[in-house]
Amino acid sequence: MAVRILLLGNGGREHALAWKIAKSELLDALYVCPGNGGTAQEPKTVNVDLDPTDFPGLVDFAVKNEITLVVPGPEQPLVDGIETYFRKGGHLLIFRG
Repeated sequence: MAVRILLLGNGGREHALAWKIAKSELLDALYVCPGNGGTAQEPKTVNVDLDPTDFPGLVDFAVKNEITLVVPGPEQPLVDGIETYFRKGGHLLIFRG
């Protein structure tokens, strides 16, 4: 089962996550929004030039690109309610508790 992941953020944490995720044999594609120079270097990884606070736009991107898992790197999107937007669309989110 190949997975397509949307990773949100542009810091060192997100680069570390992208580095590890990119090593998975299950990965089909990793999209990082907005990403950074380090994330752009990882295999199967593409930085996405979208506003990471535009939750409806991110959901639309996820639908169009058949995203199977969303990983918010920073805490702020969770505080701002991103989970509600993606759960309504039937997408899985993974985040730290």
